[in-house]
Amino acid sequence: MPLGLEQKDPAAARAGEDEFRIEPTAINMGPSHPAMHGTIRLMLKLDGEKVVWADVEIGYLHRAFEKTVEHKTWNQAVPYTDRLNYCSPLINNVGYALAVEKLLGVEAPERCQYIRVIMSELSRVADHLTCIGASAMEMGAFTAFLYFIKAREYIWQLIEEVTGARLTISYTRVGGVTKDLPLNFGERFAFVAGKTREALAEVDALLSRNRIFLDRTRGVGVMPADRAVQYGFTGPMLRASGVDYDVRRNFPYLVYDRLRFEVPVATEGDNYARYRVRLEEMRQSLSIVEQALEGMPEGPVNVADPRVALPDKKDVYTNIEALMNHFKLLMPGHGIRPPAGEVYQAVEGANGELGFWVISDGSDRPYRVRVRPPCFALMSGLEEMIVGGQVADVIATFGSVNMIAGELDR
Repeated sequence: MPLGLEQKDPAAARAGEDEFRIEPTAINMGPSHPAMHGTIRLMLKLDGEKVVWADVEIGYLHRAFEKTVEHKTWNQAVPYTDRLNYCSPLINNVGYALAVEKLLGVEAPERCQYIRVIMSELSRVADHLTCIGASAMEMGAFTAFLYFIKAREYIWQLIEEVTGARLTISYTRVGGVTKDLPLNFGERFAFVAGKTREALAEVDALLSRNRIFLDRTRGVGVMPADRAVQYGFTGPMLRASGVDYDVRRNFPYLVYDRLRFEVPVATEGDNYARYRVRLEEMRQSLSIVEQALEGMPEGPVNVADPRVALPDKKDVYTNIEALMNHFKLLMPGHGIRPPAGEVYQAVEGANGELGFWVISDGSDRPYRVRVRPPCFALMSGLEEMIVGGQVADVIATFGSVNMIAGELDR
């Protein structure tokens, strides 16, 4: 018999196979992985390319927002809210200001409420542009990233013209905002909205029917509606799973009940559904800003109560009474003193329900400020979304969560 053609005993061959067992491969993905955003660590077990087990560790950013603001006066806490979801800081500002105003029993002037809506929706668009652009880039669609970051640049320039800063803006104050919109804001927004809609159309054409993008997102990272509710999902991820919930409509605040807008909802609960929901939400946000500009009345942008509202900066520099009032409201031991009590105020952040639970003991500082960050609930469901999929799909699914470490910090 030729060498190498000997017949083998089938039973012996099976016994050899039983002795040779393949164990899952354990790997760490992050925190140094560029798609893990600096703090996230995923511990994975792989059977070949398939994820069979996962453990999600959110890391230790140590932003310490909640404890820090207990040692600041009520208005001094505003800059720290910028650092929560730093992709849409204006929404953080507004949520905190509304909570303190609810404690005080005051309501910002009508014009201020319209301005807060306008700036919040601009922030929402900038946040979604960042999410979709970065997620597409991580899947290889670099052109989409360039188009959306260019559109975001137009929005940031407009925000800078209003607030004086691009990202950490500290624009709101308890009882109002720092200043009114510029005189040419309507014209500038019309230009920015046109450029943004062009980018939305370009990326829609590039990705929405792209075979590679569809294969990477459809049926990937699926989260059923019932499980999304159990995890506490809110925002685009919840609506992409078929649950029609939006704080702006279900629990209206500011002047959202006067504005017409659709809440995009999908049913598939996968990465593609989340992409489509965010894409349509940006179109709705631009429409909301246009309606708010059309219906915004004239009037003051701060409450007419010197015990609450900070004086205008130009008056602080030129008027001794305004300077004294400024110092009285900001210096420790003085400042705003809401009555003892506690409130919860939720707003619709870019990633979902952003809530501030604020407790006052009647002093010039918050006794307790607890943030309900949407990202924390979303990250709790990441493990379920990636187990059973391919290791390459972990990046796409994680990108669809739009995790923001600043608000995730516990």
